Amino acid sequence: MSEELFSRNTLYWGEDKQKILAQKHVAVFGLGGVGGFCAEALARAGVGNLTIVDFDTVSESNINRQIIALQSTIGQKKTELFAKRLKDINPDINIKIFDDFYTENENLSLAIMWRGIKGEGQYDYVADAIDTMRSKIHLLKTCYENRVPVISSMGAGNRIDPTKLYIADLKDVENRNATFVSNVIYQLKKLGITEGITFVCSRETPQVQEKITEKEEIITNSGEKIEFNKIIPSSTPFVASCSGIFMASYIVQRLFED
Repeated sequence: MSEELFSRNTLYWGEDKQKILAQKHVAVFGLGGVGGFCAEALARAGVGNLTIVDFDTVSESNINRQIIALQSTIGQKKTELFAKRLKDINPDINIKIFDDFYTENENLSLAIMWRGIKGEGQYDYVADAIDTMRSKIHLLKTCYENRVPVISSMGAGNRIDPTKLYIADLKDVENRNATFVSNVIYQLKKLGITEGITFVCSRETPQVQEKITEKEEIITNSGEKIEFNKIIPSSTPFVASCSGIFMASYIVQRLFED
């Protein structure tokens, strides 16, 4: 690896901490507006091992906020685009791809977390940028029960002001009346989880011009068919990206404490 590659990082935190990051393994679940910026910031920080999980391809509606979404990448798999991009940032980075939908009923999805908990290449941290409620809750529950450190996005849609973002433990989350926030808190509380998970949240009141719901149908790689109603949030170029960078910064600081 070139000595120049992370030279500006080491001017801040030193060579020893840069070497620590090179040995760490972080899993990023969801490569949209939040997770994409998180994954890229982790790679630019010098995290040496990344597992990236997403089932989706780039659509034109992603272009306003997702870092790999361009006219030239529409229709391409997000995992493949990120693998190529992150390798272009750091040729020595080790990347594991799971190009599939994370669900509690999916054996592959359970294998993703099992490998990261018990197996070779155990996760030092998990970044949750999933926007599907059941999958999100299952991932958080799995991390919580297995003591895998996790930071989760509490929703970056329907907002414009990144200065309203903050990081807090579950028990200290504000703006609990926001629909997505209240649903996450309710589902976790049903599982007996009221603290011990870190979130990136916003104090901004959500806003959307029109409530749009679409029926989503997904077929996993194993052939399982999943159907659910998906609420389409408004989005801006500002909040999701900053949420992802907040997550990456928090993760790196925690990795230095290990």
